[in-house]
Amino acid sequence: MSAPENALVLRLENIHKAFNGVEVLKGIDLDVHSHEVVALIGASGSGKSTLLRTINQLERVDDGQVWLDGVDISAPETKVDEVRARIGTVFQQFNLFPHLTVLDNVTLASRHVLGISKAVADARGLELLDRIGLASQARSYPERLSGGQQQRVAIVRAIATSPALLLLDEITSALDPELVGEVLDLVRQLKADGTTIVMATHEMAFARDVADQVVFLDAGVIAESGTPEQLFTAPRTERARAFLSRFTG
Repeated sequence: MSAPENALVLRLENIHKAFNGVEVLKGIDLDVHSHEVVALIGASGSGKSTLLRTINQLERVDDGQVWLDGVDISAPETKVDEVRARIGTVFQQFNLFPHLTVLDNVTLASRHVLGISKAVADARGLELLDRIGLASQARSYPERLSGGQQQRVAIVRAIATSPALLLLDEITSALDPELVGEVLDLVRQLKADGTTIVMATHEMAFARDVADQVVFLDAGVIAESGTPEQLFTAPRTERARAFLSRFTG
């Protein structure tokens, strides 16, 4: 069940994360509301992927708190499997299980994490695959699909459990250019459906068109954030201006 519109879904408070003594995140604060799409932009190494991994607890924070629907999911006693069942995540690589059919990939979490019956999970999975035009591939194995089709299946798998939040980590980076559009079209569809999304992306035109909030990360801090219109048209900081000039010429 989705949260009411404008409800606070995610709150990050003073998030710090270091690897081998090198601080990658240096005090991140961010609020994400229901039905909102937040685009994380910035150069490679700015902390975008690490930030997403701290949200779904693939990386535990060194300091700070991650709140999901008002619950501190970064607390030591948190059961991470329960958290991840409520947060859908899609990575650059599709990470589909090659020995499972497309439908079994989509329904795996519903059946084994949420305990939904195979019949109900399959019906939901087929409905979602039909929405993206891949119902005919339900019994196929991932190797039979194009990269764009595999990534769309990965996204459908992530939303099959009706998560409170969807995290997308540079989901078009591994795709051939001609396949990028079909994946981004699905994200547009998810936004229209009211899905709450935090996405790291290098697709600036897409971020400008789809995001409600754009967050520019630079060396582990939020250097600037705002609406797409504000940040892309009149960035306030020199770092943001220098970064965006690479895409606008």
